[in-house]
Amino acid sequence: MNWKEKALRLLKDSLYPIPTELNEIDWKSGLSDKTDKLAQHLSAFANMQGGGILVFGVNNDGSCFNLSKTAIDEIVQKLGNIAQNNLNYPIQIAHAIMDYDGCSLLFVHIPEQQDKPVYLRGKDIFTSYHRSAGQTVKMSKGQVKALIALSAGLSFEKQIALKNLTIKEILSYLNYEFLFKILDKNVPTSTDSIISRLEDFKMCERAGELWNITNLGAILFARDLNSFPNMQGREVIVRKYVSTNNRQQEFEQHATLGYAVGFEGLVDYIMKHTAREQIEIKREAVPIYPRIAIREFVANALVHQDFAVSGMPVTIEIFSNRLTITNAGAPLNDINRLIDLPPQSRNELLAQTMFLLGICERRGSGIDRAVAAIEGMSLPAVRFTKSEQHTRVFLFPQKDIKDMTKNEKVEICYQHACIVYEDGKAINNQSLRERFGLNKNDSSVASRIISDTMEAGLIKPADTETNSKKYMSYIPYYG
Repeated sequence: MNWKEKALRLLKDSLYPIPTELNEIDWKSGLSDKTDKLAQHLSAFANMQGGGILVFGVNNDGSCFNLSKTAIDEIVQKLGNIAQNNLNYPIQIAHAIMDYDGCSLLFVHIPEQQDKPVYLRGKDIFTSYHRSAGQTVKMSKGQVKALIALSAGLSFEKQIALKNLTIKEILSYLNYEFLFKILDKNVPTSTDSIISRLEDFKMCERAGELWNITNLGAILFARDLNSFPNMQGREVIVRKYVSTNNRQQEFEQHATLGYAVGFEGLVDYIMKHTAREQIEIKREAVPIYPRIAIREFVANALVHQDFAVSGMPVTIEIFSNRLTITNAGAPLNDINRLIDLPPQSRNELLAQTMFLLGICERRGSGIDRAVAAIEGMSLPAVRFTKSEQHTRVFLFPQKDIKDMTKNEKVEICYQHACIVYEDGKAINNQSLRERFGLNKNDSSVASRIISDTMEAGLIKPADTETNSKKYMSYIPYYG
């Protein structure tokens, strides 16, 4: 796919069903007179994997209009000058005038640069920008340093957590016993065999006569994350509150084991403190949320967090009416497409290793499985939110349909359509009634929800030639 085809697809994705600017594309209604602001956009897209697009002729509400030739010429000339003169080195950009929905729009392509970061000329290297949650924002010092390392082929996972250690010291820092337990193998009697296996998994590397522990080894198999200076603040925090707000805290727990070592225990801990007690013949803890969903969303938060953002550890908060899971870094995919699109990971080696160790599901299936499990327990739809600095997932306990808002019903209908569509099928009135636990006499209620979801632009008829509403089926808007 060339950049022009990609630009048209991105514009469509950003405008429909709900107008929202994506990281890869930025709408513009006109040319800003602030040269620095335009240079920031070029810097951000030049620093982003795959580059990005500025599209002129789109208002803030997502409506489009025709640009005059004079306006187009002025924009192209000014952006070309900025690309040549206002960044730390000149970059080449391209443009094209293309029709979209009856309007002639100007698309400007800023390709990813190999030598990163690209920053503003006359400023220091920390005047670098990136795209986050559909906005152009200044990078933190940590993000700039991470980008420099990544540009040099040194991802976070490959960087060194502790260096110049003996084999004995390596084994004192890393829980190698747990690695062999996961692999279902006996721990070798030879320390050379143990260190060789750790090296195979890139948990450590040879440094002459001594050894280094990589960030990957520390983050996954640390006996204590606080033993590694650059891992402090990477522990997982679980907080439980008395009610629906954070004014009265019941407890706060910090999990300082490496993610692989402590993962199942962390999931057990969350399940224990979200379960409700049921007393019949004997006391029994009844889960409020499906374990699969907790497991997948926590694993996603660990894998997809932005390690360049400091002071924002993965945090699980338990309220009486919801559970939230927060990680640093805006999502790399559109939050409306997290169910169907393959995940994009900031930490590819971490994601791959957690998959190989059986902690994460096969790529692209985790969120599907989690949402399907939520449907299986007839819970409200999971909700995803984002900001420039974080991603947050909300889970909710069971709720009667009469107590749900219109938006909550629409969210359920849309996610139901996504999950069914992943199986190559379409939803209908009956399947939605079953999702909400409604009987046949409530078909009008299901019809109303389907109508509201269509009005929101989230679903569409699967077959446009079917005239009978009784036999109508529906698929997600992207189908």
